[in-house]
Amino acid sequence: GKMRLGVADMSFIDAAAAYLGDPDLYKEEIERAYNITSNIGLVMRLVKEGGIEAVRSVRIKVGVPVRPMLAERLTSAAEILQKLGGRGLAEYKYDGERMQIHKLDDEIVIFSRRQENITHQFPDVVQRCKTNLKAKEAIVECEAVAVDPDTGSMLPFQELMHRRRKYDIEKAIEMYPVGLFFFDAIYVDGEDLTGRPLLERRKVLEQIVVPDENIGLTVAKMVEDPEDLDLFMRKAVEDGCEGVIVKDVSPKSVYRAGARGWLWIKYKRSYVSKLVDTLDLVVIGAFHGKGKRSGWFGTFLMAAYDKATDTFKSVCKVGTGFKEEDLQRLTEMVKERAVPRKPARVDSVMEPDVWVEPEIVLEIVGDEITLSPIHTCAYGVIEKNSGLAVRFPRFTGRYRTDKRPEDATTVDEIVEMYRSQLKVIAVEEGEGGAP
Repeated sequence: GKMRLGVADMSFIDAAAAYLGDPDLYKEEIERAYNITSNIGLVMRLVKEGGIEAVRSVRIKVGVPVRPMLAERLTSAAEILQKLGGRGLAEYKYDGERMQIHKLDDEIVIFSRRQENITHQFPDVVQRCKTNLKAKEAIVECEAVAVDPDTGSMLPFQELMHRRRKYDIEKAIEMYPVGLFFFDAIYVDGEDLTGRPLLERRKVLEQIVVPDENIGLTVAKMVEDPEDLDLFMRKAVEDGCEGVIVKDVSPKSVYRAGARGWLWIKYKRSYVSKLVDTLDLVVIGAFHGKGKRSGWFGTFLMAAYDKATDTFKSVCKVGTGFKEEDLQRLTEMVKERAVPRKPARVDSVMEPDVWVEPEIVLEIVGDEITLSPIHTCAYGVIEKNSGLAVRFPRFTGRYRTDKRPEDATTVDEIVEMYRSQLKVIAVEEGEGGAP
């Protein structure tokens, strides 16, 4: 199950490598075993009972979720292409739910990006994978998007989340049909494809996915020129996507389970038009509501994840964008996770009425990132006595139940956003004379 310890899985991996006598030598292999089994307990048992040989014998297996490969993000087409050595495969970044689909003969299992089994919520996806995936065994990844049954156009992610509620699934299927866009093949018919370059994996996908209405591969295009990438980006946004992901196509473009790296780079539209992308922030505290919100929590203290220290650092207090049912739902969620004192992994000077275990991830938009004397996010990084905060934060209505708190927006990402926003502001002011 879930471990509610302040110790992240990585420290177990470090400990296991040390236990085997050589932290540096074995860490990568132990990490890979964890990334292809998503099961820290199993890996620790293998280390203890069979040493590094047992760890090396771990294979990808249909029915066992593989931890997904993740993308970095950058704010300009030129930077992205430069980072990828001049060319890449640009793919639509759909506003949907990432799914890892496992097929063994006629049995289909669907895992979320957090490795939860969500098969029962998507009987229609199961049906389509039976008919449209031409492989005896497969582990493939796709983005599932809600489609408007009347217009056939893509709907935002919130619509898909209606499928997560446990009510009448048959009715939900009619109201919120799903489109499937496949983008990677991890394992097919006995072969582990994670060591193969991206374009080869994509070829395998083309061979096994039978395209049909609302099912196919992600829209993709080879790009070598920043201008081309920007045009493709605009097209993606126009088609209802969040932006694009640009992927390395060199021989080293392997599938790195569980790793975030520069092989995949997100290019999201908010960077193009506005200073701040949406942020996925973690609730670390709550304040009692006032007036017609009394009896509920009405404002929430939000944090970004600091990878270096494995802590959550405060970045804003959000009280707008919530509907009545949101406040009711969040009040319940907060009560379940409320703790008497500040959690060990939380770093905040601001004191909420109630501290909360860092588990709830919400999508937040804001106007800009500003320097703040009271928030601890990136404290001292830009200026000596200041952290960074989100100015005018609002809840978008999207609960990121598909993300672990460690997958939330990181402190480094917020620093990056602050800096690129400064670049944008400087350009705007420089071009038009007075701001």
